[in-house]
Amino acid sequence: MDIKTYCRVSALLFTIVAFAHLARLIYGWSMQVDGVTIPLFVSLFGSVVPGGLAYWGFRESQVAG
Repeated sequence: MDIKTYCRVSALLFTIVAFAHLARLIYGWSMQVDGVTIPLFVSLFGSVVPGGLAYWGFRESQVAG
């Protein structure tokens, strides 16, 4: 696998994670881990950070050659 493909695949996975967190924010889905309720604001970071990494990955896949 070359670097261009790696960047695109990782960016696609980060995009999926970002959209999942964004959907949780929009629809107000609850989430529990080991009986502890995770607040919705955690998904704000869970959408912004992977969204930024996805943008970075797609940008790098354009530059890499």
